[in-house]
Amino acid sequence: MNAGAHFSFDGPIKEIRPLGEGLINDTFFVETTGDNPNYILQKKNRNIFKDIPAMMDNIHKVTTHLKEKIIRQGGDPLREALTIIPAVDNKLYYLDENGDYWAACLFIEDTLAYGYADSPELARQGGRGIGKFQAMLADMKDPLADILPGFHNMKFRFQQWDEVLKKDPAGRKSQVQKEIDWIESRREEMLALWTKVESGEMPIRVTHNDTKINNILFDKQGNVLCVIDLDTVLSSMCLNDYGDAIRSYTNAGKEDDENPDNVYIKMDIFEGYTAGYLSEAIAFLTPVEIENLAFSAKYITFEQTLRFLMDYIDGDNYYKVKDKTHNLVRTHAQYKLLQSMEENYDGMCAIVNRLVNEQKKQSVI
Repeated sequence: MNAGAHFSFDGPIKEIRPLGEGLINDTFFVETTGDNPNYILQKKNRNIFKDIPAMMDNIHKVTTHLKEKIIRQGGDPLREALTIIPAVDNKLYYLDENGDYWAACLFIEDTLAYGYADSPELARQGGRGIGKFQAMLADMKDPLADILPGFHNMKFRFQQWDEVLKKDPAGRKSQVQKEIDWIESRREEMLALWTKVESGEMPIRVTHNDTKINNILFDKQGNVLCVIDLDTVLSSMCLNDYGDAIRSYTNAGKEDDENPDNVYIKMDIFEGYTAGYLSEAIAFLTPVEIENLAFSAKYITFEQTLRFLMDYIDGDNYYKVKDKTHNLVRTHAQYKLLQSMEENYDGMCAIVNRLVNEQKKQSVI
């Protein structure tokens, strides 16, 4: 692959082969000869990421900050944080003749990755990983570019929603009035949280914004090692990371489960993740963040329900679909998860409050 020749890899390239089934970027494993390190090479999705140079600059700022912290703590910066490999011209990316952007990073050997959290303990470790990631970046002063304008901004999402409903470009609106009512009945409640961001009551922090468990690498002993896939790092409320993780980790079914009966929140996984997250994040969270922690899971799950339904009405222009009903199936599955969260919301709040109090007692001791 020609793109590989444009990066400053140690040692000759032996083979470049596809890796994984990413929904956004095209990812490849770069194997070098002998004892030289191996690498990850990605063709970034320029349809999703409109300013890839700014995205790579964000990643560089974040990884530089993390590595400085890791070194001071006596850790291994090559294993505990991503290492960007520059192009031969020292840029953080390579722009090919087709206008596609490529980026590379060091491959971290001897690690474990998981597709889902099958136990409260694994969920706890995942929560600890994201909590530690946020905690290490809580004092970062270098500003990040807003590479995904409107991301998790509920006011922006409703503006998009209103425009799509008005245009009804695919002629599908009349088929989903029940689903539209689901969204509209929660509009005021969901916008209320975003109002706290606009007023400054809710702090803005460095966040990951894609906190699925497969974006964390574990060592062979099952301990969190490194948070990966930093394309979406930007400044937002830290509740986005927590809420999206809960949406991902706790779902008993699939995101596009065709049987909604399979979908519900697993409360033991919720408690495990929350315990791990708070063990690291309690040091920097403010009272308003703690107060809205459980609600953020509903907020993000609602947003995803809205986005799947909006894309269906719009004619399936954003998410990859396997057929013309795929986004509607996703909508129903996400809505079922939202309903389960609403039914268990008092219990979620009680768990958060108990774990917060436990963490505060431990910090005093």
